[in-house]
Amino acid sequence: MGSVHPLPLPEPAAEERPVLVLDLGGQYAQLIARRVRDARVYSELVPYTLGVDEVRRRNPAALILSGGPASVYADGAPRVDERLFELGIPTLGICYGAQLLALELGGEVARTGASEFGKTELDGGTGALFAGLPEQQVVWMSHRDTVVAPPEGAVVTGTSASTPVAAFEDARRRLYGVQFHPEVVHTPHGQDLLKNFLYDVAGAPPAWTPAAVIEEQVERIRAQVGSNRVIC
Repeated sequence: MGSVHPLPLPEPAAEERPVLVLDLGGQYAQLIARRVRDARVYSELVPYTLGVDEVRRRNPAALILSGGPASVYADGAPRVDERLFELGIPTLGICYGAQLLALELGGEVARTGASEFGKTELDGGTGALFAGLPEQQVVWMSHRDTVVAPPEGAVVTGTSASTPVAAFEDARRRLYGVQFHPEVVHTPHGQDLLKNFLYDVAGAPPAWTPAAVIEEQVERIRAQVGSNRVIC
């Protein structure tokens, strides 16, 4: 009797491992989710109150913490469950999200009196997020508070004239933060930075398209109903 070779399991659909964008109240939160999809990675915009158990159940490929208008020290400012950072999920904090990430993990955020709004020169540009990008580049800033010390175990990977910690990373825990906004067109290399995070850090392949979702759902329905008729 010949040996039996099991059929290979199908690759999981892109929607089964979404990138979850936690909305912390920023005007660009929806745009972040759009930019992730532009990189052909499926994303969903979710409330920042999403619990650890629900995040674990959804098994995301990555988390992105959006920006927001609040100060991390203000009463009632949005906060996430810090246990999210213990799940081992690649996480990127943007602007307020980076400040929150730093504050929750032993870093320091301060109001230095040197706010930045608009195009800013970023220096350094090292680490996984900046792989293949210029060490000096223009980015779009919009903040009053500033990370002045990165989270414990993280290294500074970018600075600006007024921001000593414009970017940081903890490669061991796969935690990353940028004070600027990579999702806007005013950051020319921002989409490439997001791709570095999605493809290289999170290991999320560029396999999602809206058309692929339709085709996949049609095939799932066919597999379920066979030759029967369907009314929809």
